[in-house]
Amino acid sequence: MIPAAFDYVAPSTVDEAVQALAGAGEDAKVLAGGQSLLPVLRMRLAAPSTIIDLGKIAELRGIREEGDGLVIGSMTTHYDVQRDHLIAEHAALLARVTDTVADPQVRHRGTFGGSLAHADPAGDLLAPALALDAEMVIAGMDGRRTVPAAEFFQDLFTTALAADEILVEVRVPKYTGWRAHYEKFNRVAQAWSMVGVAVTVRTEGGAVAEARIGLTNMASTPVRATAVEQALVGQAATAENIRAAAAHAAEGTSPTPDSNADVEFRQELARVLTGRAVTAAVTA
Repeated sequence: MIPAAFDYVAPSTVDEAVQALAGAGEDAKVLAGGQSLLPVLRMRLAAPSTIIDLGKIAELRGIREEGDGLVIGSMTTHYDVQRDHLIAEHAALLARVTDTVADPQVRHRGTFGGSLAHADPAGDLLAPALALDAEMVIAGMDGRRTVPAAEFFQDLFTTALAADEILVEVRVPKYTGWRAHYEKFNRVAQAWSMVGVAVTVRTEGGAVAEARIGLTNMASTPVRATAVEQALVGQAATAENIRAAAAHAAEGTSPTPDSNADVEFRQELARVLTGRAVTAAVTA
């Protein structure tokens, strides 16, 4: 199907993009990798008056080290995140999760920031961003502001981004030496996650010293499995202790039932997948 007619703007700087967005009206759409927006346009589920393409803004691409953290440009592709040496060394969870995103074609075109701004609760990158305490740097007409992941994801497909703002970069603290794993369940390869569990842990002497766990598709926003984290810390990383901690995975969740699974099934999946993910992480 052919999209409805729209005006097309391709700014070359962040300032130009913000100005274009502010002047385009509330129904304007920002184009990043296009892996979510283009199908919606073709099906005419959205008919924006203006598309603002961020593809020519070089400053939105790349990954760099800055103090105690990493800075990931919002237009950095999944493929580049997947292969970057800084990510592998200091934020291994992001590399593990990105390995599972869709297929190679999508990973080459889709963008890290675009996925986060889209805020699909079944999207794989939201949960690790929450678990890693990522911060979103947002640009608007009034300048830039920083929003923690816990406040950025507000509801189904809804973020802290105002209509005239764009996500420019994501800041992630370093988790050097931490082990990581992402476990997800889907009915067919490359499909959206029915449930996903993002785990990164730091161990000392066979015990869990620190743990951060995020859940995918267990509510309208990503969920931090704090009860599991608390149950793990200070405990020996044994199968029995991991199983006992994973039993808390569904606490505080409110998954939406659909044709794939009801609430009880998703919650049981969360418990099972959490046990698998933690086990894989501590034995990596």
